[in-house]
Amino acid sequence: MTAMNTQVRLASRPKGFPEESTFRFTTEPVPEPKDGQVVVKNRFLSLDPYMRGRMNDAKSYAPPVNVGDVMVGGTVGEVIASKNPAFAVGDKVVGAFGWQEYGVSDGRDLRKVDGKVPLSAYLGVVGMPGVTAYIGLFDIGEPKAGETVVVSAASGAVGSVVGQLAKLHGCRAVGIAGGKAKCDYVVHELGFDACVDYRAADFAQLLRAATPEGVDVSFENVGGPVMDAVLARLNNRARIPLCGLVSQYNATEPYGLKNAASLLSNRAKLQGFIVTDHLEQWPKALADLAQWVTEGKIRYHETVARGILDAPRAFLGMLRGENLGKQLVELT
Repeated sequence: MTAMNTQVRLASRPKGFPEESTFRFTTEPVPEPKDGQVVVKNRFLSLDPYMRGRMNDAKSYAPPVNVGDVMVGGTVGEVIASKNPAFAVGDKVVGAFGWQEYGVSDGRDLRKVDGKVPLSAYLGVVGMPGVTAYIGLFDIGEPKAGETVVVSAASGAVGSVVGQLAKLHGCRAVGIAGGKAKCDYVVHELGFDACVDYRAADFAQLLRAATPEGVDVSFENVGGPVMDAVLARLNNRARIPLCGLVSQYNATEPYGLKNAASLLSNRAKLQGFIVTDHLEQWPKALADLAQWVTEGKIRYHETVARGILDAPRAFLGMLRGENLGKQLVELT
């Protein structure tokens, strides 16, 4: 009996916040591999905020997903058929097959993993989000021991790693997250020095209290009023790795920064970055992250949806901030 592959495709381009009807499901037979190809059964699918931007027909760092195409996304799975001598049946591989249960590849876009950490972690803390934290903080943030590092979306897949890396580097780590439960997790489970609830009415005052010596590095994942509040706390020659602007991804009207003058007066460096522009640094970053995870120096949490049919709901929940840590879909 031929295995069937369930896929999630983009049904229409959303205006504002997407809905489950933005996606549609299709099912087709899993093809046999041709010479040089492998077939992978995906075990986990990564859901990430950047996917929202790929749903728009707009110029960006990567082409948009075409209406009717399978949604993009990172995957980790197992080779189940191979006509490629570089891969054997049973090999565990990280790829980018998107929102589907199986994928076919010539192997050039696959990376074998050694199983030193759980398979799902290769999509999170020892995967793209972890490398994003590593490169953004160390290459652009350039933290020095004793400095204060602030990270927004601190309970998320990237932000949670940023703060822990800052602590390992001898810095004061201050997180920003939504709600008491997330802030408690950031401080008590991840070891940040403080975490500020951006939903609090006195958020600006709480941020000031948590950063008594100002902010030297602001790892920005959110944008909007949260970023404005941090800009008001910058120290001279602060560095801002601009990783994401999740508060703006579903906005129909862009938010204009009100504290942009702080960048000038404090001679701050603000640099946007895309982690795939730095592929030469991935091997060292991945090796360091895997070692620190196995040594217990970096902790992580995963929010896991079950089955490909639950991917749209889980994705929308992630955009609403309902997940803690890395959002995944376990594919059965």
